[in-house]
Amino acid sequence: MARRLTQKEAGAYYTPDPVVGNLVRWAVHDENDRMLDPSCGDGRFIASHRNTVGIEQDPESAKVAMYRAPWALVHEGDFFAWAAETSERFECAAGNPPFIRYQSFKGPVRERALSLCRSLGAKFSGLASSWAPFLVATAGVLKTGGRMAFVVPAEIGHAPYAAPLIEYLVDNFEVVHVVAVRSKLFPELSEDCWLLYTEGFGGQTGEIRFTAVDNFKPGKSTRPPANALKIPVSEWRTIWNRRLRPFLLPEAARDLYRMAAIHERSRRFGEIASVGIGYVSGANDFFHLRPSQADKLGIPSALLHPAVRNGRALPANQLTKSTIDKWRAADEAVMLLRLPKTSAATLPTPVRRYLDSAGGLEAREAYKCRVRDPWYSVPDVQMPDFFLSYMSGVSASLVRNAAGATCTNSVHGVRVRDKAAMGSLVKHWDSNFLSLSREIEGHPLGGGMLKLEPREAGQILLPPEDLLPQLDGHVMADAVSTMRRWRHYV
Repeated sequence: MARRLTQKEAGAYYTPDPVVGNLVRWAVHDENDRMLDPSCGDGRFIASHRNTVGIEQDPESAKVAMYRAPWALVHEGDFFAWAAETSERFECAAGNPPFIRYQSFKGPVRERALSLCRSLGAKFSGLASSWAPFLVATAGVLKTGGRMAFVVPAEIGHAPYAAPLIEYLVDNFEVVHVVAVRSKLFPELSEDCWLLYTEGFGGQTGEIRFTAVDNFKPGKSTRPPANALKIPVSEWRTIWNRRLRPFLLPEAARDLYRMAAIHERSRRFGEIASVGIGYVSGANDFFHLRPSQADKLGIPSALLHPAVRNGRALPANQLTKSTIDKWRAADEAVMLLRLPKTSAATLPTPVRRYLDSAGGLEAREAYKCRVRDPWYSVPDVQMPDFFLSYMSGVSASLVRNAAGATCTNSVHGVRVRDKAAMGSLVKHWDSNFLSLSREIEGHPLGGGMLKLEPREAGQILLPPEDLLPQLDGHVMADAVSTMRRWRHYV
């Protein structure tokens, strides 16, 4: 008997009934409309309309769905295989597609999903989570003029893999409306969820409708909120780098940011410096030694290098030799065993003994160690000019590396290209404008954290010095507070 998937593996988190009712009302315009739920779970959506079809991969959930909606046709199995073969077409679709991240969304199911999406005109990268292909495949079985109403992760507002989905939607629907909801639709999840409504399949649109609400209050309306911003697709693609999150901001803040973004003397962080992740040791506890441990083992100091292991270790503005001395005095495990790519026979005897210890025998079996040669030589160890924290609460830290330290992949390393521009960036790093830029170009992570991937950090915007005074007033300060509130930072 096949093992039943866990809730997390299946991406199955069931939608509150009031939200279900609203989405079904948005999708169904006539009692005779045939409605599809491509991942019907326990049948909440298909039970809300008498003319429905549901697809569900989990046998136990499919049984519950059949019991809850005995009038519905429920297919048990993989939705993408079904969608590629079916000749059925639907007036509408509604549901909550499974949110399975790319690490788990793999194998034949993934290949079928991406192949089907390519045939429909949507090309996703290898980092796409499952819900985005689900929506494209669902659109592919709609009749001309068809509609969709779905719960979607808030990642639709910022994730790179969401951009091909939105491109597909605006090219294939007359109306595309995203409703951003600040309060959690699923209180038990760290993930925020928004709502998506589309109509007029077979047409296209040059705008994205966007509504931001603090709380979603289900009602009896058959349409999403009327008070929507109408965002030109061309502006979404260019000024905002195919992201919707900036439209959580008031218009005054967006206007100022847009002015800075198009200014001919504005620079992006990626033009001023390169931003990259630190090294991956593969076995941090083995490769990072305490000073007392290194002394006891007799490891030569020339083979040890001070390392920043996480953003919490960074001081406020500058990492100096005195910082390293404090770490040493506290006997912290911050000394990286940095070995050359030479034969083990040429290494000092104490080092060879350490490599052959129980810890070494375990470390060499770790994946990252196992696939490199030699396993004990940690690659990509660099001494950047600055460190940048990439997960932070109030804001990301930019810290000068005056001690010549290195860093793990828990911290970004920054190598300066333009010293003068970097000086200006450091000077204004804590300004309201640059704080807002980090919020706009980064993205929220669970628990109220702000995450900056290297490509996102490269988009941080530095306006010319003479423009900055116009950009650092209360409008920017309020905008920063707004973005922090939306990522639930307290």
